[in-house]
Amino acid sequence: MSPNYGDVTVTVLDNFVAICEINRAPNNFFDQALIADLADAFEAIDQNPATRAIVLCSQGKHFCAGANFGSSERRQPSDASDANPLYTEAVRLFRAKTPVIAAVQGAAVGGGFGLAVMADFRVVSPETRLTANFVKLGFTPGFGLTHTLARIIGHQKANLLFLTGRRITGQTAFDWGLADILSSSEDIRSEAIQLAAEIAENAPLAVVSVREQVRGQLADAVKATTDIEGRAQFFLQQTNDHKEGIKAVSERRPGQFTGR
Repeated sequence: MSPNYGDVTVTVLDNFVAICEINRAPNNFFDQALIADLADAFEAIDQNPATRAIVLCSQGKHFCAGANFGSSERRQPSDASDANPLYTEAVRLFRAKTPVIAAVQGAAVGGGFGLAVMADFRVVSPETRLTANFVKLGFTPGFGLTHTLARIIGHQKANLLFLTGRRITGQTAFDWGLADILSSSEDIRSEAIQLAAEIAENAPLAVVSVREQVRGQLADAVKATTDIEGRAQFFLQQTNDHKEGIKAVSERRPGQFTGR
């Protein structure tokens, strides 16, 4: 039987690959509870000698279409000095020791984009859509993206995505080095499993050691970054522009921002 962690299911294959699947189809909106469930699953996988690589995937149309702003589970810090509980859980993902391959179908939006970037590798298709659309929400990037995205594609391209809020295709992500495998939509998950299996067939202690050396103090850097992002988000959440941004995105129209 596959163990469940809330809306996350883990299935261990015979080749040391763990399929970690989000079950909130079709859009797989995230909240604090989902990220905590993922972190619990990752920590359990780390302790399982039968698992050496993770495929992070989702049921439904989209990998993760962003935050569920209407969730009753959505908790915010009471003042700017408090850590955002969502990001406390997110940092746990970065502390996982097992390599992660994200199978990114459909859209990865906002924090969902941050979740995809958290992985070591990404498999996409030409139909994949990625966007850090925070400025369109009257908001600032989160999930550590202001640190992690530039590590992969450089500061200039990261800044372009952040300040325009534009959406890029899987093809562009592959061309920029943001995605590692460009596949057909039908083969995204199987390609991710194949890459995970290629990693998992190697000496596990060596893989963990190499990954730790390459990542360095990434989790600590993400912790420091999310502390900054969280404070900025706290202030921006109080603005009229943020309220207008959420409404405008839900209505699929440009925001009418006033700078207030």
